[in-house]
Amino acid sequence: MEQGTVLEMRGICKYFPGVRALEQVDFTLREGEIHALMGENGAGKSTLIKVLTGVYPKDGGVILLSGTDGPVHIKSPQDAQNAGIATVYQEITLCPNLTVAENMYIGRTKGPVTNWRKMISDAGRLLDELGIPAHPKQQLGNCSIAVQQMVAIARAVDMECKVLILDEPTSSLDEQEVQKLFKLMRDLKAKGVGIIFVTHFLEQVYEVCDRITVLRDGQLVGEYIIEDLPRVQLVSKMLGKDFDDMADIKSDSDTENIDYESTPVYEAMGLTGTTGIKPFDFEIHKGEVNGFTGLLGSGRSESVRAIFGADRVTRGVVRIDGKPVKIRKPLDAMKHGISYLPEDRKLDGIVGDLSVRDNIILALQVMKGFFKPFSRAQAEQFADEYIKLLNIKTASSDTPIKSLSGGNQQKVILARWLLANPVYLILDEPTRGIDVGTKVEIQKLVLKLASEGKSVTFISSEIDEMIRTCSRLIVMRDGKVVGELKGKDLNQNKIMATIAGGES
Repeated sequence: MEQGTVLEMRGICKYFPGVRALEQVDFTLREGEIHALMGENGAGKSTLIKVLTGVYPKDGGVILLSGTDGPVHIKSPQDAQNAGIATVYQEITLCPNLTVAENMYIGRTKGPVTNWRKMISDAGRLLDELGIPAHPKQQLGNCSIAVQQMVAIARAVDMECKVLILDEPTSSLDEQEVQKLFKLMRDLKAKGVGIIFVTHFLEQVYEVCDRITVLRDGQLVGEYIIEDLPRVQLVSKMLGKDFDDMADIKSDSDTENIDYESTPVYEAMGLTGTTGIKPFDFEIHKGEVNGFTGLLGSGRSESVRAIFGADRVTRGVVRIDGKPVKIRKPLDAMKHGISYLPEDRKLDGIVGDLSVRDNIILALQVMKGFFKPFSRAQAEQFADEYIKLLNIKTASSDTPIKSLSGGNQQKVILARWLLANPVYLILDEPTRGIDVGTKVEIQKLVLKLASEGKSVTFISSEIDEMIRTCSRLIVMRDGKVVGELKGKDLNQNKIMATIAGGES
């Protein structure tokens, strides 16, 4: 190993039945470096991390660490921890019912009696040193997600980790929380810790990282100094083809053909839910893609959950094709041709232990009734059709959905709702946490569905993605609709001014 290198992975291979997950992948991490690991969903990022942390045994290659003689053999997460490799995952793996100090030292105290005073003192000193705004005696569950992740990082630092892996740590954070996390990362970098940063946010990579390693289809594309790799080139290398920043994606759809004078497919007046949203009016027309936009907590997701009946509605009138209807629960909405892809695919979307096939047919089976199950042949036919249509990467339809990458899980949920043949499809953050290539596929699919006459409500935290995809935006702030934009007003400056300034 070269001097200053803390980790070197050479020729790493990993195979699953029918899938080549990693093929001769190299990865090098230096001391005091923040190194981005980039690639599409299914490119091999998670698999490489799991090999490094002992979750998966490798099928070839060697792992070298500074301070050791020869290759190290990591057979379990405990081995990785003992070797100075710590991981902080997107989903917090600590205990919210315990205090901050207890979470920092759980499983690490020696002897039959815990020295509580020393533990709290040590925790407080480390929290102060790292600038983490938490008290050792504070219950972790009362801290924000960002602080919980920082506590997980503090635990790793106290174990004197050489390598810190941050796997999608910013996906649930607002901008201020991201900046606090970045400050902590820079402080650790200054102390010589090597950080592997896995994220799908290109802006964040260019703000905080020193180098980028790109994987594609389980193989190494290359390692690059951040200044030498413009964003367009990074996207091109991730996709394996030239890419023009997705600017012309909307040209596939002729939004001028939407008849706003026609009877809406769905119309709500004074709709009010139990989740803090103010009464709002909303309508969507045949072939239209519209969306709700606003800052986190503005009420975007709560609005569409009320439309679908996922949250209880207390007031309001709903009409479908001009006729009054009652939507009290999701099944009512489904029977009226409304489908809903939820914001949190892990919590509300996938059923992890079921197969890809069973996840795809789930909504249609609910509508048909569980006492009238589909035959195996019918279920296989449905699954195979949508696996092919959406290019879902899976060894077979029998594969448990939890084994798929995040982007492919998202495609399976999308297949579930497309199979139900909705007239109105609600997509809440369908591209969050997935790679650029899959984002483009989903955006193009949305516009294709609209061109075929379906109505789509599209929600994304990325304003430029909303502009590319939607023909009309409903702007929200503090649970209230504060504006509606379309045509020449559908631009980033106008959207941000409306969010900040109120009525448009």
